[in-house]
Amino acid sequence: MLRVVVDPEVPADVADLMRRNGPLLSRYRTGWNPEPSGPRVPVAALIPLGALTVLTVLVTLLTGATGLFLATLCTVYLMVLACVHLARKPLPADSVERVLYRHSRLYQGRFLVLEDFDVPSRALLGRVQQAIDRIMGSRVNAMGMLDSVRNSVMLPAEEWEIARLLTKLSALRARHRHLARGGRTPEVAAAMAPLERALAASEAAVVARVEALERYARHVARADRALASRGQIEALLAHLPEYEQLVAETGAARFSAPEIGTLSEDAARLQQALRDSVRSAHEAFRYLEG
Repeated sequence: MLRVVVDPEVPADVADLMRRNGPLLSRYRTGWNPEPSGPRVPVAALIPLGALTVLTVLVTLLTGATGLFLATLCTVYLMVLACVHLARKPLPADSVERVLYRHSRLYQGRFLVLEDFDVPSRALLGRVQQAIDRIMGSRVNAMGMLDSVRNSVMLPAEEWEIARLLTKLSALRARHRHLARGGRTPEVAAAMAPLERALAASEAAVVARVEALERYARHVARADRALASRGQIEALLAHLPEYEQLVAETGAARFSAPEIGTLSEDAARLQQALRDSVRSAHEAFRYLEG
């Protein structure tokens, strides 16, 4: 599922709160407001209660009756009012709904939710977020073999910039479809052709940025695999003396020595492969920046 995209300039704690509560932000877009407004019990709901009270007093004075029936009605109505009162009870000031609502007003225009993207843009944004997650979650990044500091700064900025462009593409595509409704005359088609080419060129440029991120993620994944393989070979090498001793004791040295000797060569090759993979990832990073 797509997460909320937040401008990197928004404070980190606010951005995290927004990412965790995308559906709430979408509700705010539809006009829902968790802040209290108006009285807890509507004034219109109090009018029938006042009328029943007056009627009870009049019946008691004119007939001498106890007004038990009307009093019962008043009691039932008071219970209904109590339920309305509880249902309209405002959320605490420090509730997630109210805190997030205030942040959404303060940082309006600096976060993007699912409804800001059309279907093709959602697919591209999903690719962006998957690539970023693979890079940030990699072992080579955690171990500092990549530039983890630059990753933590550059990747959110790239996600925001791509998402911002995708929202513009989504809005322009929707407007273009609206203008094209009802058919096109040759004159209208000729006038719209340059706009369609501009739209296609812009979309291709955004797709190229997405693919650059995905290339970086693939290089990082290769470096992760090389790192895992190197670890396995090093573990085997740590036990190599035991194997050599066993081979010597059983007299099988002439059969096994060449094969065991290749472990060191494998380790050296994997070490070089790891260096190459990390270097390729760094080069992909520079390409991404440029």
